[in-house]
Amino acid sequence: MSIIYLLTTLLNNMGLIIVLAIILSRLTIFKRLVTKQNITFKEKILLVIIFGVFGILGTYFGVRVKGAIANSRVIGVLVGGLLGGPVVGLGAGFIAGFHRWAFDIGGFTAVACAISTFVEGGIGGFAHKYVKDHKHMWPFALMLGIFAELTQMLIILVVAKPFTEALALVKIIILPMVTVNSLGIALFIAVVENIFTEASKIKAAQAQLALSIADKTLPYFRKGLTYKNARAVVDIIYNMTDLAAVAITDLKQIIAHVGLGEDHHLSGHEIRTVLTKEVIRTGVHKVVQNKKLIGCSYQKCVLGSAVIVPLKENEKVIGTLKLYKTGENSISSVEEELALGMARLFSTQLELGKIDRQAQLLADAELKVLQTQVNPHFLFNAINTIMSFCRTDPEEARVLLRYLGDYYRRNLHDKDFIQLSEEINHIKAYLAIEEARFSDKIQVIINIEPDIYDFPVPSLILQPIVENSIKHGLLPKQKGGKIIINGKKNGEEIKITISDNGVGFDTSQLANLLDDDKYQSIGLKNVNSRLINIYGSDYALSIDSTKGQGTIVEIRIPLRRTDDENKSHCC
Repeated sequence: MSIIYLLTTLLNNMGLIIVLAIILSRLTIFKRLVTKQNITFKEKILLVIIFGVFGILGTYFGVRVKGAIANSRVIGVLVGGLLGGPVVGLGAGFIAGFHRWAFDIGGFTAVACAISTFVEGGIGGFAHKYVKDHKHMWPFALMLGIFAELTQMLIILVVAKPFTEALALVKIIILPMVTVNSLGIALFIAVVENIFTEASKIKAAQAQLALSIADKTLPYFRKGLTYKNARAVVDIIYNMTDLAAVAITDLKQIIAHVGLGEDHHLSGHEIRTVLTKEVIRTGVHKVVQNKKLIGCSYQKCVLGSAVIVPLKENEKVIGTLKLYKTGENSISSVEEELALGMARLFSTQLELGKIDRQAQLLADAELKVLQTQVNPHFLFNAINTIMSFCRTDPEEARVLLRYLGDYYRRNLHDKDFIQLSEEINHIKAYLAIEEARFSDKIQVIINIEPDIYDFPVPSLILQPIVENSIKHGLLPKQKGGKIIINGKKNGEEIKITISDNGVGFDTSQLANLLDDDKYQSIGLKNVNSRLINIYGSDYALSIDSTKGQGTIVEIRIPLRRTDDENKSHCC
């Protein structure tokens, strides 16, 4: 038998094995097995059987040569080892090798071939950890195939008897088997790599879908897990996927369900399925592939498969997301990964929503502190001042009463943001009364650029600073002093400064002005805290003061408008 004939025959037979490999690669179960990161022992046994059968087929597709068989057995067992690790490689090698020996298929090399098949499976298995993370495995597989087949030739020479016949056999089969089988191994691996490529594309598509869904559901989850928000979310998921049904539960009941089964999976109904309760209890997602395991008590329910994933807030389970399909065994790794990806994104949105609500509560509390900080002595002093004007200047008393009413009305409103013009009017109402009390000690100049008067600013953001300047800056001076309020647009922000020529602070006092424990100016600290909460630490108050010369307080507000500003902005 010529080497050329043997080479072409083995190539034809190897082609049949590759065709079978391509057919196998289209099966969902095989795709799931070869693309899983962590294969269970049962799954490894299944792979052992699959690649062991490929090894056996390699024997039957072989060509008889000098009382032996030139075969492609190595393709199945070595590929199995490369993909599944030592257990799969050695297991498949044992099955194919044992079959070669036990059924006495080919003469004097039976024992040598059985041993070499087992060894070749082991070679592939132990090479697994070195190639599993390579982007392209086939070049390595090609070289490994050459090495494995040369090893087989050496084992035949050592084990098969008589040696002269073994040597004659090896001379004939070495070139065809090394060439064809190493090429077959590389092609088989290339087929499998195509599965990985498809899986990567599917994962990328699912990731994009999950992000698109997360983007559309963000406004709802940020507001909390309510019936209305959950219904909007499941509608979005259902309309953007080919799922049969989508549901969300809290810890006790179904919050929303859309799609097939919504006639009996009703919102507000208590959770009855054991599996959903188990996911809530353990925090571990579950995939069920048949109607019985879903556990629906409605006999005509058409939902046949489901994936149930926990929704969490700060690692604490607060509910579940459930994706359904109609057919049994129809939840693939695609739906599973989609569900897990959405659950992670939704959980993050819920946590961010909680942070938003807490920040809003904090901002509301800080505003309430400022509103309740109105000094009763200011009210009594204002009333006494107005009473004195009632005798000497009734018209001025009337004007001051109007200012006092304006001041308290503005001080007690519940808006988070107001126009800068409103805040300036609030200051003017306050200053009108203070100037009436201390007419010879207080002078106030306000310079605000007209184009920023309608800009929204946090309410009660300027008055506490002006009050602080009068109380701690001007009044301690025997002759009083001047306050200048400037406001202008400065690049991408507006800048407002309140400066006085009062007593000022020394260096140690200035360092502690905004310290919660060392300085008692609640107004300054509160304004600073609110600015940081709304705009970030870059927009904290800037204070510069010199003992005996005065103080300058600078407020910067970005021109970009937050959603809350836009909601509160009145034109």
